[in-house]
Amino acid sequence: MATGFKLTRKGITANLEPGERDLLRKLFADVQELLEPETAADSDPLAAMVGIDMSAAVPQDTALQRLLPNGIEGNDEDALEFRRFTERSLRESKQAALRAAALQLETAPLRLDPAQAQLFARALNDVRLVLGDRLGLASDEDAERLQDITDPARARDVDGYLALVYNFVTWLQDTLMQALLKSLP
Repeated sequence: MATGFKLTRKGITANLEPGERDLLRKLFADVQELLEPETAADSDPLAAMVGIDMSAAVPQDTALQRLLPNGIEGNDEDALEFRRFTERSLRESKQAALRAAALQLETAPLRLDPAQAQLFARALNDVRLVLGDRLGLASDEDAERLQDITDPARARDVDGYLALVYNFVTWLQDTLMQALLKSLP
């Protein structure tokens, strides 16, 4: 069974079972795949270099909308223009954090420096956003409803298993954030 993250003299550490590591790798890979742009980078070298995506549009997938929200509320035209200039680099940044977190899972025990811990926290947060969307979480009350689902024997359907995974990732992220807070000067 996993032990949460703790601040130690050697860094921020956690022990994860092989199955828990495999689960996290799979979750990171799934979110990375979800973040893949539907269109190729712009053929204009300058646009590609700075990350401008003239084909950017509001995602149809609600989980992707949580990962890539509108940057401007109340004005769809301005929000779309902002998305064109920021979305591709935001996708790439999120994918890089997910890849870095997956690579960190190769060491046992998991030992992170503060920069690695921040990337790992970003990856866990993106996984939680997707899981929360898939579970239909829209309020704190919805999330509280899932807190008691911790026993795999009680999970009887897909939502029950997703809730177990959501609670595990939430717990892991919470321990990581507590360790990061303790590392602050």
